[in-house]
Amino acid sequence: MGISRDSRHKRSHTGAKRAQYRKKRKFELGRQAANTKIGEKRIHVVRVRGGNLKYRALRLEAGNFSWASQAITRKARIIRVVYNASNNELVRTNTLVKGAVVEIDAVPLRQWYEKHYGQVLGKHKQEEQAKQSNKVLRKIEARQKDATIESELSHQFVAGRVLARLTSRPGQSGRADGYILEGKELEFYLRKIRSRKA
Repeated sequence: MGISRDSRHKRSHTGAKRAQYRKKRKFELGRQAANTKIGEKRIHVVRVRGGNLKYRALRLEAGNFSWASQAITRKARIIRVVYNASNNELVRTNTLVKGAVVEIDAVPLRQWYEKHYGQVLGKHKQEEQAKQSNKVLRKIEARQKDATIESELSHQFVAGRVLARLTSRPGQSGRADGYILEGKELEFYLRKIRSRKA
């Protein structure tokens, strides 16, 4: 039996069984889930209705993650899945799906922050900075007035791992892109993660 997306096999809203007046159709087909895992990039191209293409990611190791409050995006390595609202099994098996909360490598974002604001973020060996002109130093000094970062997020930068949420569909687009969790949303997901561990 193939996977079908029809609703004719379902009962009506009153509970009556519907008569079968036709067999399955090609336009009602469904395909198996991609179950994208973390690993070296592996993508299959699938031809779909209308001659269009879908990019079925079987394994992905990195994605583009945006930091909304700083208005920047950086490519970062995905470390593991920590929370999924729909299914705990997807957390245990490290399956990447839209809406999953993942841990990503904080280094690319931290490097940008330190270069942009001239301030150390998290514990690490500070590299010797190249000599900068007075104009650049004045520019960095002006930026430092706005260099505020919430405590929960700074703790994550110290640990070297930041929580992010996937917004792309890896099984459809072949990408695992998302955004960094901040503010109330970060607090919400941290509560959920702690309650599941308890």
